[in-house]
Amino acid sequence: MRALKKLEPRLGLTLTDAPMPACPPDHVVIAVTLAGLCGTDRHIFEWDGWAAARVPLGITVGHEFMGVVHQVGTGVTRVRPGQRVSAEGHIGCGVCQPCRTGSAHICERVDILGIDVDGCFADFVAVPEDNVWPLPDSIDDRTAAVLDPFGNAVHTVTAAEVGGRSVMVTGCGVIGLMAIGVARAVGAGTIVAVDVDEARLAQAKAMGADHLLQANDPQWPAEARSFTRGQGPEVFLEMSGSASAIRGGFDALRNGGTAALLGLPPEPVALDLPNQIIFKGATVLGINGRVMFDTWYRAEELLISGRVDIAPLVTHELPMEEVTTAFGLIERGEALKVLLRIA
Repeated sequence: MRALKKLEPRLGLTLTDAPMPACPPDHVVIAVTLAGLCGTDRHIFEWDGWAAARVPLGITVGHEFMGVVHQVGTGVTRVRPGQRVSAEGHIGCGVCQPCRTGSAHICERVDILGIDVDGCFADFVAVPEDNVWPLPDSIDDRTAAVLDPFGNAVHTVTAAEVGGRSVMVTGCGVIGLMAIGVARAVGAGTIVAVDVDEARLAQAKAMGADHLLQANDPQWPAEARSFTRGQGPEVFLEMSGSASAIRGGFDALRNGGTAALLGLPPEPVALDLPNQIIFKGATVLGINGRVMFDTWYRAEELLISGRVDIAPLVTHELPMEEVTTAFGLIERGEALKVLLRIA
């Protein structure tokens, strides 16, 4: 089969021949139809410091996808060949305390698809049956391919309990835009979006944001407070990974507010803990992945019900052979979500 692998410690991925994945008794082999590019894949493509320290050379990259079941192991009972599916990309060990108490998304020994085990930028990928998510006919292929990042947005929003509360989202990339749509769908009050890119702010408006703030304006935290009765937003959803956005978000957050942090800064971020968190009585939530599988059920229901439409965020679809072009579109800010067409 064909696979996009990280074979050398430099920019790029290599399209190469690879053996078909094995299918142990509790696994499913999926013929990949579409796969999404995300920020993690970009780190690996560019081979930055994080990727060099975390990702083994030789790995097949990718973790966002949908496809059709090709083969099932002898112990598989819940899915069948020919079924349309997506899959959870975090593979828990099943025996640590988080796994055994409903928090497998923060497994102590988690394997991540496309990082620790071969991923989905290939004709076929193997995952445990427990990770497979059968798809309803009402969710189209392009949307199904990005259930993973949509789940990140759903997890962030629901963990912060935004219903009836004012919300500020910093970072209007794909997941930030999804979070705005989810926040609107689940009953958030005033929604403030913050970003440096005017086109993304316009898309934030289309997804349901009430107020748009330019992150390059040093006064944006004060403006965010002015839009929320002068007290600041009750909920701060951080999706950018920008140190200035994180600090500004905590400055804007009202006393007693909740911050849910999903964006990953490239290096440690200094905060004024007394004034930004402790004296404010702020609640700070670290968000990692998707709650397995509560988040998946919530995400699916939001899509099936029509409460959230993420289709406009999938802007490009290219053959897997054009992966370098695809990353170029993202780097230049010409695309939101890019899909690789595998089959």
